[in-house]
Amino acid sequence: MIEGKTIAFLAAPEGTEQVELTEPWQTIMNAGGVPRLISTREGRIQAFHHLDRGDAFRVDATVDQVEAAQFDGLVLPGGVANPDYLRTRPEAVRFVRAFFDLGKPVAAICHAPWTLIEADVVRGRTLTSWPSLQTDLRNAGATWHDREVVVCTAAPSTLVTSRMPDDLKAFGEAAIEAFA
Repeated sequence: MIEGKTIAFLAAPEGTEQVELTEPWQTIMNAGGVPRLISTREGRIQAFHHLDRGDAFRVDATVDQVEAAQFDGLVLPGGVANPDYLRTRPEAVRFVRAFFDLGKPVAAICHAPWTLIEADVVRGRTLTSWPSLQTDLRNAGATWHDREVVVCTAAPSTLVTSRMPDDLKAFGEAAIEAFA
């Protein structure tokens, strides 16, 4: 269990796959953790169910108001637009990279590894993702596997990755173990 540990969830102002935010969020809460929604803008993020608008979620802080050192781990939900936006924002990329620099655990699902590529933290690591990212990950120096969940401990920062919403149960269990 992760009683009292604070876990950052980084999401773009819009484009996050809702279930990849809400299910890990609930898993963190059920394990006694404290999830915090971080974004690049104040207010609310707009989540999606694939291409359809989902719910809006209140942002707890922006990336320029917090530091990785304030958190015990990081979750990067997917969705196509979410990580594509985040990888173009230097402050978001710096925030992600800081977790790796500090040796803190990170969990990323679906298209979220795009942000990891931009942060230059996948070289020499083994991971999975939505299948269309495999060439990008290999070109960035990662080893890619088509598995439900991959836990990489090849560096001080444990990296948990999964492919898609169907993998959320395994993703959540592996993330809790890494955060513990």
